Formats: sequence, structure tokens, C-alpha cells
Amino acid sequence: MKVLKEYIESGILESYVLGTTNAEESVEVEEMAAAYEEIRTEINLISESLEMYAQLNAIQPSVTIRPFLLASINYTERLKNGELVTVPPVLQKGSVIADYNDWLKAEDAVLPDDFDNLHARIIGYTPEAVTAIVWIKDFSPPEVHTNELEKFLIVEGNCNITIGEKVHRLMPGDMLSIPLYISHHVKVTSETPCKIILQRIAA
Repeated sequence: MKVLKEYIESGILESYVLGTTNAEESVEVEEMAAAYEEIRTEINLISESLEMYAQLNAIQPSVTIRPFLLASINYTERLKNGELVTVPPVLQKGSVIADYNDWLKAEDAVLPDDFDNLHARIIGYTPEAVTAIVWIKDFSPPEVHTNELEKFLIVEGNCNITIGEKVHRLMPGDMLSIPLYISHHVKVTSETPCKIILQRIAA
């Protein structure tokens, strides 16, 4: 039993659960687990403890990650299926909604039925800029950008974009640039989702 206790306290079982043992060590642990109930029990306890630790220390991902990940996958699939690569104009002072009509009026540039709070459709990608049509139903959580300039052109609906302590009340046709290193968030103020041309440009 002393040898078994020393084996349990050696740290190899933690390494096994974490997947850091080599092939020979893994076989040894599995043989020990098959032979001794104490080893099996200890492995289960380690696994449960690590899972609990992970849950307690988990970082909740931003709600914007999933919609933009799905938008990237969708954009890649569209290109594979023959959609031509296009480069929407850079958002700047004087930009108008009509500048983006070719993309806004595309047959499949519509809000899906299973829309939750945020939906994105990428309409242009280069290493320097990503342009998307974005629909926001209620809000977009606080973000801080350190390496890309974010710009908004409101197409439909109204929203407030708060940058630091300043609230910008926007309506269709309004354009706003977000500076680097300052927290900002979006709150929709219209009954209908806010439809936006969003552009992120490498800084």
C-alpha cells in the first residue's frame, strides 16, 4: 500500500489526466488503473477537480465571437461556390448608404429567421480591411480595439454608440469611427434591428 500511495502522490496521475504523459507512462497508468481501484478512484477525482477548476475560472467569450465566426465560414463557402471577390469602399466622412447598394441589395443579404441578437454577413475581406453588414437587435457588449479601426454606417434603425463616456445617437445615414484603446458599446434604440455597414481596418 505504501508503494501505491507513493505512486498516487508522484504526480503522474495528474499528468495523465492532463494528457502530458508519454506513451510509455500512459500505458503504465492504464495498467495500474486496471489493477487497482484506488488508482481508478484517484483518476476520477483528479478529472472532476480539474473540470470544476476550469468551470470556476472560465472566461465568458464575447457574444460577438460566434456571429463573426459563422460569418467568416459563410463568406468562405460563398467564395467556394463561385461568388466573386469584391472590395467595398472604405468608410469615411461623406460615405453614404448608396455606396454599398450592390451588397445591400444582394438576394441573400437578408436577416435569417433564427436571428437572436447579432447577425453578421461579410461582404469584403482583404488583409487590410473587413467589411460586413451587421444586424443588432438589442446591444453589442463593450469592446476595446488595439490594432484595428472600427467604423459604422447606419443603414436602418437607430442606436446609441457609447465611446468612453460620450454617447453618440445615430440614425440611418450617420457614420462614426471608433478610436483605438477606448471602450465602446452599442445599444439599439429602435423597435426594429439596427442594420449597419461595419468596417474594421488594420491600424
